[in-house]
Parts: sequence; C-alpha cells; structure tokens
Amino acid sequence: MRALRRRVPLIPSRARGFTLMEMIAVIVLLGIVIAIVGGNVMGSFDKSKYKAGTIAAQKLGEQVAQYAMSAGHAPSALQDLLKRDGLGPFAREADLKDPYGHAFAYRAPGEDGRDFEVVFLGKDGKPGGDGMNLDHGHWQ
Repeated sequence: MRALRRRVPLIPSRARGFTLMEMIAVIVLLGIVIAIVGGNVMGSFDKSKYKAGTIAAQKLGEQVAQYAMSAGHAPSALQDLLKRDGLGPFAREADLKDPYGHAFAYRAPGEDGRDFEVVFLGKDGKPGGDGMNLDHGHWQ
C-alpha cells in the first residue's frame, strides 16, 4: 500500500501575491516618475519646435534670396514665392508657415539696410516677446 504523502505547497502562503497596499504604492510611484519625465520631455519638445522655427526662417530667407536673384528684386509678399511664372515656384505653401502654424513676418525692404526680412515670431505668433515667444530673423 502506498504511503500517504503530505502535500507541501511550493510557494509559501505569504509570498503568493501582492497586497492592495503594495499595488497602490507601485501605481503612485509610477505616476510620479511619469509626471517628472513627461514634463521634461514636453519642455524638450517645445524647445525643438522653436529651433525648427528658426531654421525654417533661415530656409525661407534663402528662398526669398533665390527669388530676388532671379527676378532682380525681392518679392512684395511671401505668396509671390509660390507663383509658377518664370523660374518659380521658389517655395511650397507649407514653407510659409512656422511649426506653430503661424505665418512668418515679411518686410521688403527690411530694416538696417537689408533688402528684405523674414521673421519667425515665436510660439505666440506675435511681434516681440521673450523665451519661446522671442522673434528670430532669418539673418541671425
């Protein structure tokens, strides 16, 4: 006859799972970490978008200069870069908007003896400001 064996659980009863308090503590800690990291990532995203705007202003300035070399004068408005007459177009419709969706400021003739000026108006899309709202000219 077989001897009866006593069954011994492989996992002790105290180590079978997490308590509700342990689960809540882990979720709270994860929330704190995500909040800290998420804030830093969003700040970097804003800085990158601003930098993309300054680069786009420089690129648009080069497109205006190409137009001026071909036509002999700077365009009266940025929309002139889109025309297909002559050697154009010199830009696409998307090139005329900054990463925030605002139109670039344009003046011809520009200040300080410049033939023209293309200005990125920052995050707010308005002249003036500081930080992420600081204006940035194509020549800077």
